[in-house]
Amino acid sequence: MSSSTTVPVTTATLAVPDGTLYFEVRGQGPLVALVAAPMDARAFAPLADLLATDHTVLTTDPRGIRRSRLHDPEQDSTPELRADDLARLLAHLDAGPATVLGSSGGAVTVLALAQAHPRAAHTVIAHEPPLVLLLDDRDDLLAREDDMVATYRRGDRLGAWRKFLAIANIVMPEEMVQGMFGQEPDPQDAADERYQYLHTLRGTTRHQPDIAALRDGPTRVLVGLGAESAGELCDRSSRALAAALGVPPTMFPGGHLGFADDPAGFAVRLREVIAG
Repeated sequence: MSSSTTVPVTTATLAVPDGTLYFEVRGQGPLVALVAAPMDARAFAPLADLLATDHTVLTTDPRGIRRSRLHDPEQDSTPELRADDLARLLAHLDAGPATVLGSSGGAVTVLALAQAHPRAAHTVIAHEPPLVLLLDDRDDLLAREDDMVATYRRGDRLGAWRKFLAIANIVMPEEMVQGMFGQEPDPQDAADERYQYLHTLRGTTRHQPDIAALRDGPTRVLVGLGAESAGELCDRSSRALAAALGVPPTMFPGGHLGFADDPAGFAVRLREVIAG
């Protein structure tokens, strides 16, 4: 049993052509998958525990992050590759069509899943996908994103994170910014952060969803949005995606990380959404 969870967890790996995927399974019942990028399975542990009372819950580390290792650690992680990974994991579990919740970069993953593997999930919930190309100020945002990555490449970690927060329109007290990003991270966190900045971020934010395929395909596609995310980049991009699909946003408690900040409240709402 993992030290970060309160229910029995089965941990395993699955070989894919270019690496190995780490995943965890809890509970019994209809299959629910919880995915993020770049956050790993640990972020979903409290929510997964709550859902595991009557669901089989899959969580995983995205490719190139923490325990999911690539043969080539410099290979980029695209939404399409992560969607293929998720489809392989769902097929491996062989527990029927799933409900799949993706948050942030994971929300882009599940949109790619619905496009490329429309029978893998009966419902995908894209919770706050950072789809910059859907926004009118995309050119400015992409230029600022390139500058942020260049800042990180120069070794200015704190400066890069300041620019990240500014682009995301997330306001934090200075002491919180310093506490989170002002010190050198441990080696694994540093490796994951590097992979996020250099190999995951831009392919994720620059993903162009196929609106017609998402709207007209067999998968139920919902756009999740945090009630406390108003004005943030992912609030804007989520609303733009929902409008393009012709559906209202599906509201969840909390903000961008509502599933981690308030797992109990998030679980209640997610159960309502799964029930349809």
